[in-house]
Amino acid sequence: MNKVRPKKALGQHFLTDFGIAAKIAATLDGYKGVPVMEVGPGMGMLTRFLLDEGHDVKVAEVDDESVNYLNHEFPALKGRILHGDFLKTDLGEIYPDGQKFCVIGNYPYNISSQIFFHVLDYKNQVVCCSGMLQREVAERLAAPPGGKDRGILSVLLQAWYNVEYLFTVPEHVFNPPPKVKSGVIKMTRNNVTDLGCDEKLFKTVVKTSFGQRRKTLRNSLRGLFAPGIALPEDPLMAMRPEQLSVAQFVELTNIVQKHRQ
Repeated sequence: MNKVRPKKALGQHFLTDFGIAAKIAATLDGYKGVPVMEVGPGMGMLTRFLLDEGHDVKVAEVDDESVNYLNHEFPALKGRILHGDFLKTDLGEIYPDGQKFCVIGNYPYNISSQIFFHVLDYKNQVVCCSGMLQREVAERLAAPPGGKDRGILSVLLQAWYNVEYLFTVPEHVFNPPPKVKSGVIKMTRNNVTDLGCDEKLFKTVVKTSFGQRRKTLRNSLRGLFAPGIALPEDPLMAMRPEQLSVAQFVELTNIVQKHRQ
């Protein structure tokens, strides 16, 4: 069967290096027996290694041509190909009753951040999420407090996952080669079950803080406090968002909560 044509509109850059695909698949070696959802398999470069390792694999693919190719080349995927947009997929229906599962993929650059927000919606089920994305984004997800790379997703993901940047992938191992390098990360669910603050407000505080990241938190969060009150003199209010750890954002959320009443 003819190979799949990479489509720019879908952000497709097909990995051509078997060694790198094997290394990415190996990020799930500790999760044998846990179902795996692969996002955007394309021509199945990563899929073949997941199947060879005996993983219980389903794949989500929006591209018609890729779906036809996978059906033809991978008989083991019969009934396991979800032909549609991963971002619109109700993973709770695919893995019902709170079933645990892993997510992996060579993620399309143009929607990689949205993919991780979608994974966060199922944080109580997704025990591991790994894969490859644009290096700048991968570095941002794993960024510790204090660096310019730290952002909204850094904090929201690290609240629930231990995030590791594993290795960098050069441009020439793709068809077509992207204009940027790629990075592989691994996110492992931590033991947090309760942040110790209002989770919805936590998200709002994080997003609002980084919405004006050059300002101190006293200025960027002013709109979240009850009107007319004197803002608290807590030292956190004099900091900028990239300086804060997850624990400090939890503390900040509770400060906002207290002064919203």
